[in-house]
Amino acid sequence: MSTAVTNTTSSSSSTSGNSIAGNGELSSLFTTLLVAQIKNQDPLSPQDPSQFVSQLTQLSQVESMQQLTSQGQTNTSMLASLQLMTLGAQVGSTLQAAVSSVSLSGQPVELRFNLDSSSTANTLVVTGSDGRAQRVDLGSMSRGEQSYTLDPAKLGLANGSYSVAVETQNKQSVTVETLARLDGVRLSADGNVMLQLAGVGEVTSQAITQFKGRSGN
Repeated sequence: MSTAVTNTTSSSSSTSGNSIAGNGELSSLFTTLLVAQIKNQDPLSPQDPSQFVSQLTQLSQVESMQQLTSQGQTNTSMLASLQLMTLGAQVGSTLQAAVSSVSLSGQPVELRFNLDSSSTANTLVVTGSDGRAQRVDLGSMSRGEQSYTLDPAKLGLANGSYSVAVETQNKQSVTVETLARLDGVRLSADGNVMLQLAGVGEVTSQAITQFKGRSGN
């Protein structure tokens, strides 16, 4: 198995360089306008020098904001690269992550969820891309962590992507999680670190709730 790694250093440098160039162009334009303003002012009614000082102060503030924005983008890119390398070292480990959908390919998928209070009637709703929903009766459940093995063969589900949700008799808000092996890590075009989970598909790194470690094998 391999970890997909995208180098973001060059793009970050380019972004920073463009911002700096933009600052230089802004300063040059401001200087040109300021000189023209001074040359064309009415000699009999010259402008108050404090106005020029105010304009220079505003320019300085704009340039400072641009530099802060550029630095923030660079830091974000560096943090994403660091997270990519850290999670890449965990490929092969089992983790638990919050999901709203799973990509079924014939293999059972382990689901986990917590109930804030006991519920006498609970249902797992599995909805295909065609909008057709299959409801699985989970029976009565007590407060705390619950588990369910979603077996596509047993439920007659074809390969594909399915949304998953748990409905409770007392209308609790339930977050569904999955227990799966981490097969790969990549950096998306928008800078998010994406995880490829076996039997589940891709989730963002923010979806991780627990690391379970590697199996004995």
